[in-house]
Amino acid sequence: MKAFGFSKQALIAALAGAGVTGAIVYAPQTFQQADAKQPITIEPPMGAPMSFADLIEEVSPAVVSVNVVSEREVSGMNDMEEFFERFRGLPGFDDYMREREQEGGQGEQDTPRTREARSLGSGFFISDEGYIVTNNHVIDGATEIEVVLEDGRELEAELVGTDPQTDLAVIKVVQPGSYPYVEFESDTELRRGDWVVALGNPFGLGGTATAGILSADGRELGGDSPYTDFLQIDAAINRGNSGGPTFDLQGRVVGVNTAIFSPTGGSVGIGFAIPAELAIDVTNALIKDGKVSRGWLGVTIQDVTKDMAEAQGLDEARGAIIADVNEQSPAKKAGLRRGDVILSVNGKDATDATSVTRMVGSLMAGSSNDFMVLRDGKRQRISVTVGERPANPNALVATGSTTPGSDSSEAEEGPLGVSLLPLDNATRSAMGLDADEAGLLVGKIENDSPLRETIVRPGSVILSAGGAPLKSVADLSAAIEDAKSKGRGNLLLAVRNGQQTLFVTVSIEESTED
Repeated sequence: MKAFGFSKQALIAALAGAGVTGAIVYAPQTFQQADAKQPITIEPPMGAPMSFADLIEEVSPAVVSVNVVSEREVSGMNDMEEFFERFRGLPGFDDYMREREQEGGQGEQDTPRTREARSLGSGFFISDEGYIVTNNHVIDGATEIEVVLEDGRELEAELVGTDPQTDLAVIKVVQPGSYPYVEFESDTELRRGDWVVALGNPFGLGGTATAGILSADGRELGGDSPYTDFLQIDAAINRGNSGGPTFDLQGRVVGVNTAIFSPTGGSVGIGFAIPAELAIDVTNALIKDGKVSRGWLGVTIQDVTKDMAEAQGLDEARGAIIADVNEQSPAKKAGLRRGDVILSVNGKDATDATSVTRMVGSLMAGSSNDFMVLRDGKRQRISVTVGERPANPNALVATGSTTPGSDSSEAEEGPLGVSLLPLDNATRSAMGLDADEAGLLVGKIENDSPLRETIVRPGSVILSAGGAPLKSVADLSAAIEDAKSKGRGNLLLAVRNGQQTLFVTVSIEESTED
């Protein structure tokens, strides 16, 4: 199970799926209003349920336990430690373990090998043919899958398809028959405070129901889930609930339980479910093709911050700025450039980098699409034929982080309290830049330089300033003066560290040349 935890100084979050791994465990409301003579009271809403029993009785036959056997790579020492752990705390035990480690050394016990592991999760039928939705992390690496029905029947199941990006998977029972099933509901307008009911297999205890409310929606958990705005619910979700359904009061599936936020690994009232509207599209694609094909641009993008917007003369911070363009990507072929700000896709406004990622991911590979970008202060339409997202797009991006040494004595003192040196071919090659790429290699940075508050450091390369490529220190000075003449207090820089480019802003309100 993936879990979130707390510390005394800070809240430390670690996303955790709600699966269980066998040997390896993962009266009226009253509101006070200022200046009011009487408090405002709200009567309990009509139709509030006295019991969820009828709902649960109807839908529970469609909910199953998912038992998985998989192969895991472990070391012999880890196996023994797992056995000896049960004796931890007995008198003399720690001394015995230390002697054993000293005598055993690193020998054959540490040789990696595989062994059988068992894990538990939940799922639910979405068709009478036996298709079942669960989480990808529940069945990841499975060699055997078994589902247990409410009536106790144990049925073999086979994998249909998985989508790690949304943590969804579809399996299907092998035995033919007609099975009770439930349906996703994407048309309902869930509001914060609406009742929800979660069913599943927490801690291996099948057929468990919990109730709560929708605490929030549109939650972004980051990590490996860039395509998902999660529902946050306070119905108890624990280890083993992963893949189970979240219902509304009409027995419609509004979400798929997938993660919790917890300092202990158990429910503290903060659980997350994949919304039905996303689950519908993903599961349909998995049933049809066994995978989900997403559109791909081949760019690295960032949110446009308030300072970035000010530096470019935008009236608000929105859209996504392109930091890098893969050489073999659809974006490169379409003419998108580093520094372009994506404002909309097919007429739909882009709010930030996440919204662009999701919009592009929803496009059909091979389709032609209209991108509105901001380039050199002007809006421009560009037609882009998106490709199919590779299984591992990061593998297509160079990740080196070293730069060949340069003679800092040749560096020229420049504005912003930094010494700079024009790029040479060796540095361009080491940093994965084109042979004719402009840029200035950073040497010494003064203690009072505003660049110290950014990602710029000695060995970084400043590729552009205010959208203009930098071939000399004079170019940087000119970019600063141009921004000041437009009444701007920040300058947008494209900075290369290793083989990654990011945009940052630097304050120029007090900058002077040495």
